[in-house]
Amino acid sequence: MSVPVRPLGTSGMDITAVGFGAWAVGGGGWAFGWGPQDDAQSLAAMRHALARGINWIDTAAVYGLGHSEDVVGRLLRDVPVTDRPFVFTKGGLVWDPQDRWADPRRDLRPASIRREAEDSLRRLGIERIDLYQFHWPDQTGTAVEDSWGEMGRLIDAGKVRAGGVSNFDVDLLRRCEAVRHVDALQPPFSLIRRNAAAAEIPWCAEHRTGVIVYSPMQSGILTDRFDRDRVARLAPDDWRRGSLEFQEPNLTRNLTLRDALRPIAKRHGTSVATVAVAWALAWPGVTGAIVGARSPEQVDGWIGAASLELTTQDLDEIAGAVARAAGTTGPARAPSP
Repeated sequence: MSVPVRPLGTSGMDITAVGFGAWAVGGGGWAFGWGPQDDAQSLAAMRHALARGINWIDTAAVYGLGHSEDVVGRLLRDVPVTDRPFVFTKGGLVWDPQDRWADPRRDLRPASIRREAEDSLRRLGIERIDLYQFHWPDQTGTAVEDSWGEMGRLIDAGKVRAGGVSNFDVDLLRRCEAVRHVDALQPPFSLIRRNAAAAEIPWCAEHRTGVIVYSPMQSGILTDRFDRDRVARLAPDDWRRGSLEFQEPNLTRNLTLRDALRPIAKRHGTSVATVAVAWALAWPGVTGAIVGARSPEQVDGWIGAASLELTTQDLDEIAGAVARAAGTTGPARAPSP
């Protein structure tokens, strides 16, 4: 299958409009896990995504406390170098190996960044990371200019091809850009969580910085079969149990918004999940969307978003539903050209 590609800013990489998100691949047993996950299923899902035409995988060192990168590394060893996807990963969340349930600390000190990058290269079994990203802003008191300077040194040393950030606001983006160009931003972005469209995504469009959004299906809520019973069946170590979006009154509001997508999905002969992801991709300035899957069947449920073109009627209907969804924030509709 041919999946449409878009240039990731000025990085020189053309990436498919959807990429495989490997957060759940990390498995359970840590503070932000998705419950148990079978490695064989994870590998099958990633292989299927590549077979369907997806050309990038996004992971992070902290996912499963190194396990997601290990599994992605196993995948890469079985793929000819010429057929390998782009590999994106993230650092800056440092965990306590003695306490898997402790929240990782946000550490962007230069020495810590370099050590994490070397560890990621080893787990992934590669010589260069295609896109290395700071996962969250620093909490150690390190100036972001010093952190971003270390990213530049990793790029100059050939260990990283392009540098990016995740969950950064415009002020931090500006400060990084003054040191060295920011190749990509990874913000949360969905019908439920639209804040990035107000400032960060327009800033990136202005500065030719690529944008790959995460959680466009709001961690599963904006999918066809999600319901209250599913919440009750979540594994005890699934981080979503503690998320306010999966609790009342937000859950009812979010499922109502999801249901507003059903007529649009029916018109296009596709899934609600596909419409949700296509909405994020339709926003000006968005390069691609990270979408997770725990099985090959889940990949098939959303890969069509890369090719789905929502009509003006579709987008107006969605904007109306968003306007009725009290409590969500961010623009409901992209401004007209």
